Amino acid sequence: MIAFVWAQDQAGTIGKNGKLPWHLPDDLHQFKQLTLGQLTVMGRTTYEGLPKRPLPGRTNIVLTRQADYQAPGAVVIHDRQALLAFAEAHPKQHLMIVGGAQIFTAYADIVDRLYVTKLAGTFAGDVKMPALDWAAFKQVASREVIDPDPRKTHVFETWQRKS
Repeated sequence: MIAFVWAQDQAGTIGKNGKLPWHLPDDLHQFKQLTLGQLTVMGRTTYEGLPKRPLPGRTNIVLTRQADYQAPGAVVIHDRQALLAFAEAHPKQHLMIVGGAQIFTAYADIVDRLYVTKLAGTFAGDVKMPALDWAAFKQVASREVIDPDPRKTHVFETWQRKS
């Protein structure tokens, strides 16, 4: 299975200066639950924006075009075919793609499941989630969380690619 895991605001913002533009503890908890024990795939900028590198309890995979890039404790991969071959060699783990925008775009045609947290408000940011073909998916779960800050009220949604 290949899944996307991300949070976005109403304007589709997903990042600011390589980090999340908000602090949402239950979204971080969900992210951890979804990615623990899995192949957690991210671009170099996303990896460098993590407060703790590598993320513990999962196989961190950094996708980058930089041939000499070093990411201690993570697997560095340079192209789509190499990533898919790595995943095939680890069949008990799912590919959990966590960003950024270029990585989501590169795998949008083969993603099976979407785990998205949609925030009610808008936040300043410099990266937007790329457009997805939502008609190719059906929503299979939804849970709303009311936050004291109305901008941080959010919905956890799960979408599955239609057969």
